[in-house]
Amino acid sequence: MITVRGALWSAGCALGPALLALVLAGCVKVAPAPVDLPRAAMQRLQTPFDAGAAADLARTIAPTAPVSTDRLDRLVLFAALVQSDPRIAEGRRAVAVAQADAAVARHASAPTLTLTTEYANDPASSSPWLLGGALDLPLDRGGRRKARLARADLAVLQSRFDLAEVVWTERMDLARAVIAAQVAQAQAPVLQDLLALHDRQLAALDAAVARGERAGLDVLPFRTARAQVARQLDDARGRIVQARAQVAGKLGVPVAALGERPLAWDGFAALAVIASVPVFAAEDRSRAIAARANVLSALAAYDQTEADIALELAKQAPALSIGPGYTWERGLVKLPLALNLALPTFDGNRRAIAAAVARRDKAAATITAALADAGAAIEAAQAECLAGRAALARIRDAELPQATLAAQRADARLQAGAIARVDWTAARITALEAQLAALDALARVRLADAALEDALHRPLDGPETLIDPRLLEKAL
Repeated sequence: MITVRGALWSAGCALGPALLALVLAGCVKVAPAPVDLPRAAMQRLQTPFDAGAAADLARTIAPTAPVSTDRLDRLVLFAALVQSDPRIAEGRRAVAVAQADAAVARHASAPTLTLTTEYANDPASSSPWLLGGALDLPLDRGGRRKARLARADLAVLQSRFDLAEVVWTERMDLARAVIAAQVAQAQAPVLQDLLALHDRQLAALDAAVARGERAGLDVLPFRTARAQVARQLDDARGRIVQARAQVAGKLGVPVAALGERPLAWDGFAALAVIASVPVFAAEDRSRAIAARANVLSALAAYDQTEADIALELAKQAPALSIGPGYTWERGLVKLPLALNLALPTFDGNRRAIAAAVARRDKAAATITAALADAGAAIEAAQAECLAGRAALARIRDAELPQATLAAQRADARLQAGAIARVDWTAARITALEAQLAALDALARVRLADAALEDALHRPLDGPETLIDPRLLEKAL
């Protein structure tokens, strides 16, 4: 009997380290990955802009659209945004995390192993030792598992909606930067001509002062006007640089990486496009609002609260686990089996259920607020589209032709010697100021259209309307 007990003890001593070694051999190892901030910052400053890759992706997601690498139009910029925007990359990582968490949720809970030993100094027993082990195996089934899996799947769905919202937000920031660049590029040459006219006007006024025909104080308002135009020209040039910097920042590259490629927008000032006012019926607006990524994300969050309620309801019933075991008790082998119950709280989980219901009510209020904000944004953007077009039409149809006609008449009178050069420059300045006013109205129209696109969460014109949503989803 002593020999048998000794053999069992020796086998246990040998199997224990072997089992431990087997468990450790199956462990996954992950190497540490510390972040080197100086190196990461330097890499950011040295990141190149791959125009060819952006053009290839643009051809992939919009097969029927013309694509060029010599300039940066809205389609190529959007493709580059999808490829290299750090915020979109972060959104993709969030989707990967949610998918990994969903995979973890599908695994059964890990069992618990309890090892016991006991020594009894009892001369009456055949052996003083008791050796045993027991497993605790949770029964992962029923409402708890269903609610947990539903919440994990909804987290994946919500992360995808959040990614779509990030993509759209970044796209709108990019579009507004291109609008600013287009307007500033159109304003700069007009302001240069305007500044040259002010210089000619001041030269004529200074000559008149020198001849004693005018007082020196009479020239001061003209110098102030000239200084204001110079500031406007500096601002326009600065907006061009700033817009390129914003575009580069969205793409995650330094400004120098863009090279000399211009920011392009075909038909930016096209009368046919601008004259058409986007009008959407109530059904169209309703469908657009229901398809917004932020609204769908709020809906997914609401469904998660429904899953939370189902989980708390399931917790009213005890959680079951079984505990098979093995015991060698002083020469006697025993095979115990336990049934473990994790009981609900003393209030029957009512407080947790009430809290889950309150969270659901809040999620419902969030959906209502998102719908209200989207509807108000669409109506406000449509009103601004109408007002901006009316202002642009008034300037282009009345103010600009009148100022141009007056300038032409001043040219004819100057050639005939019937007008002073100071008055001629005043007429030419008025015509250029009318052109600037038309450009300001054009910027208002384009920004209003961008606001309407943002409210609808879909492009209204340009090459981006040729993007195939299914191909874009694959690219994301």
